[in-house]
Parts: sequence; C-alpha cells; structure tokens
Amino acid sequence: MALRIIVHEPDPVLHQVAKEVTKLTPNIHKLLNDMADTMYHAEGVGLAAPQIGILKRVIVVDVGDEHGLIEMINPVILKAEGEQLGPEGCLSIPGLNGDVRRHQHITVQGLDRHGNTFTVEASDFLARAFQHEIDHLNGILFTEIAESVYEVPREGRKAE
Repeated sequence: MALRIIVHEPDPVLHQVAKEVTKLTPNIHKLLNDMADTMYHAEGVGLAAPQIGILKRVIVVDVGDEHGLIEMINPVILKAEGEQLGPEGCLSIPGLNGDVRRHQHITVQGLDRHGNTFTVEASDFLARAFQHEIDHLNGILFTEIAESVYEVPREGRKAE
C-alpha cells in the first residue's frame, strides 16, 4: 500500500470521463488499497481514481458510518429519489466548498474487488458522497454544479 498524489484543479485529468474496468487484476487491488490509504491520509470521505490521475471507474467512500470503507468498481446509480442541498468539499479543490443539490436517496451498483456485483442503498451524506465520486468519474467537479462556492477556513475543511 502506498500514498498517491492527489491531482488538483485545473489538471485536465479531472475533466475527462474515466474508462470502465474490464479486468480485475492485482493492479486494481493495489489501486483500491492505495486509494483508501490516500483518502484516509488526506482526511477525506471519498476518492475517485481520476483524482490520483488514473482514468478508471473506481471509487472508495467512507463517511464514518456503519458501512465503513466501500470500494466500488464501475459504479452506476440505479435509482435516485428526493433532494438535498448541502455543503461539499473536494480533495482536488482544497480551500473551497460549495452548496450542491443532490438526490437524498440512491441505489448504487458496482463490483467489489473480487468481481462480485453488489448494491448499496445510500441516504443523506453517504448518498452525497457517492454522487460526488461518481461525478468525478464523469469529469464533473462540484464547482461546476454548485449553487454557490465559497472559501473555507483551513480548520473547517473536510473533503470528499
């Protein structure tokens, strides 16, 4: 396991669409391990592979709830309901937060590290984190869809 360098806006990789993972290899397992280590080290709650310069549809999320660390390959939102407006930050855009409108409840499906399909029912902050990370896979940053963007004092930062 190793820490990876998180790329920052305006790196062009953050605006590209990530490619679907078609083979689960030891490199994908290492990527998942490194992404989790990097996310925790940076005190984030989610990380998408493009944020470390890798255009693969891979995310990790841990919002500190009973789900713990969720690793997902090729995530797809199957169902989305309701609406929430709330603050978001991003490890790739340090110092800025924004108020972003997201779905309140979602069902996400993807593969685990062994190629098994699984779904997660997510609400509230977990739903927000999944949507934020999946946006990264599609080259979308929260600043592009936020209703407002504002600077955050260093001590108040928590990023997705």
